[in-house]
Amino acid sequence: MKLDHIGIATKSLTKAKKLYGDFLGLKFIAEEAVEKDRVRVASYNLGDCRIELLEPLSPDSPVGKFLEKRGEGVHHICFEVKDIDEALKTLKGQGVALIDENPRQGAHGRRIAFLHPAGTGGVLIELAQKS
Repeated sequence: MKLDHIGIATKSLTKAKKLYGDFLGLKFIAEEAVEKDRVRVASYNLGDCRIELLEPLSPDSPVGKFLEKRGEGVHHICFEVKDIDEALKTLKGQGVALIDENPRQGAHGRRIAFLHPAGTGGVLIELAQKS
């Protein structure tokens, strides 16, 4: 397992891209919409992991609701796993609350699943498996 990325919720990708790209000098990787989650994602290379900027496509999306409740900032951390099905099975067996009991399609063509913050010390954790 390794840190894959840190997701940061933002109201404006344009403003956030200036900070992370222009001011901090991180290398832009790609931008895409994940329609199922109603979010636009801009990714930046940060050595062995990435920064993902998350802008909601609608106010009632998960990121839109997060922004309404908590404002801009760190949304989640993501760990890359080799076998997401096995990881979810193990975590569920250990009593960790899951948001996604089964993996789904995420950004960059990866299979993803989220763990509920109630079972992870208040941190929203995403697991991702490369396809």
